[in-house]
Amino acid sequence: MLLSPRSALVVALVAVLTALAGCAVDPIHARRAAATASAAQDRTLDCAPERIDACAIDTPYRSLVASALQQSTATAPVHFVNLIERGEDALLLRIHLIRSARRSIEIQTFIFSEDDAGTLVLDELVKAARRGVQVRVIADQLFSLDDANLYAALARAHANFEFRVYNPTLHKASTPPLEFAAGVLCCFWRFNQRMHDKMLLVDDEIGVVGGRNYENRYYDWDSEFDYRDRDLLAAGPVGAAMRTSFDAFWNSAYAVPLSHLRDVAGSILDAGVAAPGYALHAYRNAARVAELSRRADDAEFIRARFVDTALRVGRVDYFSDVPGKPAPATARRESTRPLAALLRAAKSEIVLQTPYLVLSTTAKGIFRELHKRASPPHVIVSTNSLAATDAFYVYALSYKYKKRYLKLGFEIHEFKPFPAEATELIANYVGLGAEPALPASPVRDRARSKYRNAPLKRGGVRIGLHAKSMVIDGEIAVIGSHNFDPRSENHNTEAGFIVRDAALAARLRDSILHDTQPDNAWTIAKRQRTRILGGLNNAIANVSERLPIFDLWPFRYASSFEFDPTGLNGTCRPVPPSSADFYACHHDVGDFPEVSLPLKTIYTRIVTAFGAGLVSIM
Repeated sequence: MLLSPRSALVVALVAVLTALAGCAVDPIHARRAAATASAAQDRTLDCAPERIDACAIDTPYRSLVASALQQSTATAPVHFVNLIERGEDALLLRIHLIRSARRSIEIQTFIFSEDDAGTLVLDELVKAARRGVQVRVIADQLFSLDDANLYAALARAHANFEFRVYNPTLHKASTPPLEFAAGVLCCFWRFNQRMHDKMLLVDDEIGVVGGRNYENRYYDWDSEFDYRDRDLLAAGPVGAAMRTSFDAFWNSAYAVPLSHLRDVAGSILDAGVAAPGYALHAYRNAARVAELSRRADDAEFIRARFVDTALRVGRVDYFSDVPGKPAPATARRESTRPLAALLRAAKSEIVLQTPYLVLSTTAKGIFRELHKRASPPHVIVSTNSLAATDAFYVYALSYKYKKRYLKLGFEIHEFKPFPAEATELIANYVGLGAEPALPASPVRDRARSKYRNAPLKRGGVRIGLHAKSMVIDGEIAVIGSHNFDPRSENHNTEAGFIVRDAALAARLRDSILHDTQPDNAWTIAKRQRTRILGGLNNAIANVSERLPIFDLWPFRYASSFEFDPTGLNGTCRPVPPSSADFYACHHDVGDFPEVSLPLKTIYTRIVTAFGAGLVSIM
């Protein structure tokens, strides 16, 4: 008898769930795979063992490190920091730092893709290991490499190179859709815990922390969609705290060696001891990679572009969660507590940039407390529009609660998909050619099905906001991986830097406010309505918004507004919604400007209505 598709799915899921108890690699099999990989590992060095510098390239950052360590005391540390705004700069600097490493490299990342950016970094890490540098990498399993053969090649790449995956589903590198569903059904809490940290540490002295993963779109290298993101480089004693945190992850049960993954262990054993060594990749856009590689070796270029503009600051705090984020009842939120304390202590201004304006319960409580003050701090928020985001469902929840945020006094600016600076990004492709499309991948296909872009009215390289940053009272700068949302608070492990320095805070504040300017963002404000109809609409909308489902009232409180310089006889200047001139200088462009979808409003509100219960895991 033939089963219906639904029945077949149920049977398949039951079969997978039944097999879960025995899904781990048995110890004997794992030891055989580890021994085989070790026996096949390259142990030769491209640098003479007596060279204590491991043949590293010269870097002007070494003098900054020496100066910072020399000037630091136990009570008054000194650091030099760079705010890294441009995507290609961020990749170029990472390659430079990897090539400059003399002793060790540690990396944590949420995504490791098999495109040019990802494979370039992998190749450079293996080259560093071949020079004699100890290299360790932890990548979250869910959206990282899913090729068991590539992982097997990495397992035997070199004795100085080790790669582990965080919290693998069913103890495998690859998670096809059926196993993805089984993981959710079987072990929801465990499956939902992801390592969202993004950290690079070189020689325990230079650390990079921020929002960027290892994928083209984080470095302005994608020909369809790129991220507006941000990192902070810190040279100085904070590296010790970063190393301690990394070691905790490395030694935890969540970080699984490659030989302990079922599909990778099988690939290792099938290939055997005589398997070929790790082969460097052929890049899809070789000209672009070659140009970046050349500049990464240019010490004078690095000095002029980065080192000469570095800021001398004092204390830099590295905050991070522990591996396997505890359940909410334990209230151990290492990454959330310092941020909550900073918000509660704010006096005059909070400037916040997050790709997902879906506040956690803790954050909503704090902002309500702040709003009740006699003189509440001014809260400016830079976030994504529906046209710019790649997280459609998360935006739907943000949209649902937009009125609440405005009532808390938030000044909200939603990033445009084609901001003014997009011209520079598009120019990256001129003369170098577009990168060919990547082959099909379960990881990418699954990610795109969850984080889908809305179609737009015009073509071009779309830009989406991905930076996670905050400035408190113009004095404290926060940069990291924390999205200030329920996922970051309750499920993901997160990490970042807190720097109490007015000069750095000013640079960061200027950068975020630049992203809120009319050329780059729409302003969210209350719609103009007649007194009678407006009051009735608000009453119905309030009731609808509070429903966990069926929030389908089509006339919302807020809308997107475009700056109009021709208003007031051409005397208009960009002003906040609280200004008396706001509506004379801005015109309503609707809920979803630039989005080209019939019934988009209805579809989004349906998602909003039925997605409210998912706030805690978005």
